[in-house]
Amino acid sequence: MATISSLGIGSGLDLSGLLDQLESAERQKLTPILQQQKSYETKISAFGLLQSALDKVKSAAAELSDPSAFSGVKTSLSGEGLTISSSEDVPVGTYEVAVTQRAKSYSIATAGVAEQSVNLGAGSIDFTLGSGEQFSVSVDEADSSLEDIRNAINKAGAGVVASIVNDGSDQPYRLVVSSSQTGSDAAIDSVVFAAGSFGDELALDSATEVAAQNAELNVNGIAIQSQSNRVEGAIQGVTLNLEETGSTTLEVTRDTAGIEKKLSNFVDAYNSLQGSLSDLTSFDSASGVGGILQGNAAVRGVESRLRDIVGGSLESDTFSSLADLGITLEVDGTLALDDEKVADLIANQLGDFTDVFAGVSEDSDGFADRMASALEAMTEEGGLIGNATSGLETSVASMDQRYERMEAQIASTVDRYRTQFSQLDSLIAQMNSTSSYLTQQFDALSAQLKQ
Repeated sequence: MATISSLGIGSGLDLSGLLDQLESAERQKLTPILQQQKSYETKISAFGLLQSALDKVKSAAAELSDPSAFSGVKTSLSGEGLTISSSEDVPVGTYEVAVTQRAKSYSIATAGVAEQSVNLGAGSIDFTLGSGEQFSVSVDEADSSLEDIRNAINKAGAGVVASIVNDGSDQPYRLVVSSSQTGSDAAIDSVVFAAGSFGDELALDSATEVAAQNAELNVNGIAIQSQSNRVEGAIQGVTLNLEETGSTTLEVTRDTAGIEKKLSNFVDAYNSLQGSLSDLTSFDSASGVGGILQGNAAVRGVESRLRDIVGGSLESDTFSSLADLGITLEVDGTLALDDEKVADLIANQLGDFTDVFAGVSEDSDGFADRMASALEAMTEEGGLIGNATSGLETSVASMDQRYERMEAQIASTVDRYRTQFSQLDSLIAQMNSTSSYLTQQFDALSAQLKQ
């Protein structure tokens, strides 16, 4: 049989076009698989959106599960004399603070010398601190310059620091020793230079002595002394940084707006979740089109669990439902926050209000704890959302395998058609050749008979 290099050459028929049409028809078998796979992938994306919305509610609920979320305060200062840093356990109130004296550290300078790098001779310095501690610093003759003495004192690290100042005189370089901290406890009671050597050069200049002193202040009529200008404990939860003498009023108020913001964040996150659930499970009767996850069992489980928590008992002797807390459940499943009622509860029943959300103890879960825990169970691996997504991902993988098998089947079918068309093309070409030969023979015979 003759070999045909291109379909249709031998027969004159459009066998290549016909083969393409047959292949296109065969590939239509892939369309349902692709549509099914796309449906699964769309649902996976929908569950991803749902998971994100659930995570936001969980985060907002977790913020309300910590008692510290309800203990926030705001501070304001009026006047001069200090700055503050505070924690959340500051008692609400007004504090009058009068700073009459700032803490100082002790210091004294020596008489001046002409050169700070010239050796002054071996010797030692004996220090006695206000705490009763004593220590000595010694230098040998080879390292006895004013700079060396300064370095030796600082290296000792015993609560005394040394520096060199230049007073601009004929003998300008003075050694200054001072206590490293303020207050009487850190004062230097005595500085004694050993007789001879540099002790003769470095006599103390009593005119430069600055006595150590404690900070003195008055808080709401209570006199307070402090070794430093950083005062802790004078007001619970507040650190006072004394900048200068003067009077200051510190007002500590409950951060009602901060608490309301956390509640508002929870309500907004919950309502956004409800919006997502509505979009994913809706049904348009006019068009007959339903949401991507309409009727999905996992979604129904999520909705049911949320209704149980939001509409259930608060397990409180004071409040029975969220409505008692200023959070009402609307007909469409969303929540509404009554700012006035919340503000009143924060002002008058903050303890009970906190207990309902955060629990009365570490072993007792409040509303926010239960909500966060329920959402965690839904979104964690092995939860409702995780299992639903995992099942869909398995189906997508199965569709991939089915697609590959169908493609292989189509390729095999098209190859069979190609072989059959090639054989048909060759057969028709052979028949055409035979027909042409016979025609020629008949024509020749007819010509001979006419002669």
